[in-house]
Amino acid sequence: MAFKILSGCWTILLILGCHHLAPIAGSSVTVGQHNIDQILESTELVLLNFYTDWCPFSIRLAPIFEEAARQINNTFWESGRVTIGKVNCDKEENVALKFEIIKYPTLKILRNGMVVNSEYRGQRSVEAFYQFVAQELADPIKEFRTLEELHDINDDTGLLIGYFMEKNSTEYDNFRKVANFLKKECQFLAGFGEVTEGLRPDGQNLIIFRADSTLSSHREYYSEYSGNLSSFDDLMAWTDDKCIQLVREITFNNAEEITEEGLPFVMLFYDKNNLQHVQEFKTVVETKLSNSSLVNYLTADGQLFQYPLMHLGKSVADLPVIAIDSFRHMYVFPRYEDIHKPGVLQAFIDSLFNGKLHHQLHYGPEPSTAVWENDTSKADTVPAVVPESQFKQLLPSPHRYTLLNRTRDEL
Repeated sequence: MAFKILSGCWTILLILGCHHLAPIAGSSVTVGQHNIDQILESTELVLLNFYTDWCPFSIRLAPIFEEAARQINNTFWESGRVTIGKVNCDKEENVALKFEIIKYPTLKILRNGMVVNSEYRGQRSVEAFYQFVAQELADPIKEFRTLEELHDINDDTGLLIGYFMEKNSTEYDNFRKVANFLKKECQFLAGFGEVTEGLRPDGQNLIIFRADSTLSSHREYYSEYSGNLSSFDDLMAWTDDKCIQLVREITFNNAEEITEEGLPFVMLFYDKNNLQHVQEFKTVVETKLSNSSLVNYLTADGQLFQYPLMHLGKSVADLPVIAIDSFRHMYVFPRYEDIHKPGVLQAFIDSLFNGKLHHQLHYGPEPSTAVWENDTSKADTVPAVVPESQFKQLLPSPHRYTLLNRTRDEL
């Protein structure tokens, strides 16, 4: 799932940096074991700052965060709308452990009692924080009033459409909450009353999913939700499964977030002028490959990521290129065309975990056998010199965070 449930929570929490200054009236709220459940249960959106008094980046952030909190509270003053809070991780170790904090400052986001998968990683300025909160509180659902509006929808991403009898209902409220979590992954539309008649069963609401029309590989292009619309958990699980794709696009905007997950990359470097290879790669991943919990399947614009390509001994002219980045080394898949041969790409990925790729790094490929099963070529093999990981450089920077010597697996 793309979220984590916190017991007794109904909120969004964004935990920012570290702060040692005394709070001023109307600024951030000090959060700890004594009040965190009450805050989460009573606030729609919570912004939290995980910090320590000795963290230099937290100290720099503190006055910015306090001023942002003051301005946010002045604008969004309605009770239960938003809380801007901070957690002193030295004093509140249990809270820090609960949120798996491994760097300071960590900017966590929670909504409706669940941790949003993405942290705040944007600019640390008053204006940036203010704009972020304003965007988070904006309605994630576009209302359509005519059927013609549905025909004009850009369908280059997954689409959830709700046909409701009325807006003031528990079922629509659940739809809106789900949209707040997954608005980056899918578009959400809703219609009410007369405009939806004939599009839903009489006396009932209906939610449908339409997949990205450019992705012929998607598991289901069209499907209807058949579960309990009054159950937020059921609707969230179904929508999460539809919207979250196995293959994600990596950019410089999300690279830190993806690398911090700590899973090796299996990635396609592609030519943006030929997206057929992206569709082929996604189809193979969705239908032929396993290991989805052990690796991150990614696509990358080869023009944007020319530097890693260069370290692989490749250029834009060589696209498409498939490679593994283990965060220690990068390994090139010899021939892109072999993704269509049963088992070849899977065997290449398995070679990362069974030690074959690492063995080849030190000793070279065995002369009497192919590099991996089902690879019939003996000419194209893994390069004798395997380049070091380039994407590890996109991990959270020590120039921006105080990094703790532990991983989330150790928490």
